[in-house]
Amino acid sequence: MPTLKLAGATVLLTGAASGIGAATARALIAAGANVALVDLRQEAVDALAAELGSRAFPVAVDVTDLAAMETVVDKVVARFGALDVCFANAGIAAKKPATIKSSSVEEFERIVEVDLLGVWRTVRACLPAVTAARGHILMTASVYAFYNGIGNAPYAASKAGVEAFGRSLRGELAGTGATAGVLFPGWVDTPIIRASHDDEVTKELIRLGNPGILGRPVSPDLIAAAAVRGIEKRSPRVIAPRVWVPFFVARGAFGIASDALIDRHKRMQSLLRRIDG
Repeated sequence: MPTLKLAGATVLLTGAASGIGAATARALIAAGANVALVDLRQEAVDALAAELGSRAFPVAVDVTDLAAMETVVDKVVARFGALDVCFANAGIAAKKPATIKSSSVEEFERIVEVDLLGVWRTVRACLPAVTAARGHILMTASVYAFYNGIGNAPYAASKAGVEAFGRSLRGELAGTGATAGVLFPGWVDTPIIRASHDDEVTKELIRLGNPGILGRPVSPDLIAAAAVRGIEKRSPRVIAPRVWVPFFVARGAFGIASDALIDRHKRMQSLLRRIDG
């Protein structure tokens, strides 16, 4: 399959104002692409656009609003002439780790609304233009798509849904010239994970569940570089950092073993009960 040349291509990027999104926007601009910076707050994308220059187009929109996303796509095509790449990256997580029992209904459902249905609505809005351009769609999932999501169930469930959705989309696009892929970041130093390190209980739970290098946050720039390579190569999956690749490949056996470990790990169970309370 031919590579996708980013020089002169147009990319719509959601969750663009910070973290992986902002780092990827910078990498895409450096590669010569036009980038529609999509996020909730206009002032945030305006500030990033001022840094990136005239090939950046800042737009404020809620990715859970399909009609608004369709309007944004129309604006992007009018501005740049086409839409070659959609990077559905917007996502949120709980303000602090919570069990399913202790989660608020509103927060649980809002996470699913943004992290799964927001991806679906972004892709739905972009799909006609990207297909016409024989382009590529990339969706941000997480290693939590195949890793036990204790203390973070709505996020993990949403990311598993994004993986299944992305695989289905790639299969459906086969033969059209357009492609789709899924990004699986590990722990990344972004605002989403900083909230999970605010107290000793959750820090210990994260350390026990993600020992050693698995729990070490990496720079958003590392994920951005992997995402850009994945777009150019039209990769079906992008796993970063690479330390997670063996766990992805052996996910069946790894999932069975890790679930069994949690069943028997008294300290993790004790920490979860404290979160419950």
